[in-house]
Amino acid sequence: MKRHFNTKEELRDYLNLHSNEKSIGFVPTMGALHMGHISLLKKAFTENDVVVTSIFVNPTQFNNQEDLINYPSTLEDDLKLICEISEEIVVFTPSVQEMYQENVRSKNYDFEGIDLYLEGLDRPGHFDGVGTIVEELLRIVSPDKAYFGEKDFQQLLIVKSLVKQLQLPIEIISCPIVREANGLAMSSRNSRLTQTQRDRAVFIYDSLNLAIELAKNNNPQQLKKLIEQRFSKEADFDLKYFEIACVDNFLPVTEFEANKHYRFLIAVVFHDVRLIDNIGYTHFVIN
Repeated sequence: MKRHFNTKEELRDYLNLHSNEKSIGFVPTMGALHMGHISLLKKAFTENDVVVTSIFVNPTQFNNQEDLINYPSTLEDDLKLICEISEEIVVFTPSVQEMYQENVRSKNYDFEGIDLYLEGLDRPGHFDGVGTIVEELLRIVSPDKAYFGEKDFQQLLIVKSLVKQLQLPIEIISCPIVREANGLAMSSRNSRLTQTQRDRAVFIYDSLNLAIELAKNNNPQQLKKLIEQRFSKEADFDLKYFEIACVDNFLPVTEFEANKHYRFLIAVVFHDVRLIDNIGYTHFVIN
């Protein structure tokens, strides 16, 4: 690829030379690209003059070293997929040494409480690692817009908080979850599952849809117990959390309020693969 760079200096030099007076869209990824990533790239390509994507598996956001070791890597296939969209897309594939030099550790951030629950509670240090690498990438690329999928909904809010606190002139664009034909949320981790296991994993999405139905007649505490009971009967699913958060402040809720927007969020370990998903819910009350 003629627009494929491995160092910050090369990428900056290229962008300084070719993006003057042009809008830049940025899609950060950890590789093992799927149609969810492709949808982000296509959206960025339609909304910007220049599109940059990064492929970098960030070690500081993994609190489980085995998870880091097993994270799928398919760089050659990723580059082909990107080329199929457009050979004009700029690709940045730095090494850990390039991004961190000798100091492979996270900065510490205050994410206004968003990081205290769910992924943050279940994976200590995860969001400090995310913030560290996202800040560095945003400063390198200096995009006008950066694109993130809603599957990692908490991460999306973390990134918005980061950009706001750092006062970076970047618009964060949230993009809807892309699902496989059976409803399973697309994830790079899905590649570690057999097709039979993928079909079985749709139980997660089915549970979220069931929760939407149950929410009409149950408060959040009752709803959580019902979903937890559902998973307790399935030995191959290890439910890490099912939580209901208010979209406004991302705090867990104990009561639904009329016409408010919520997010049902779930994390499950299935055949040693950690899968997350979420779905939006608005609590309508009919008088």
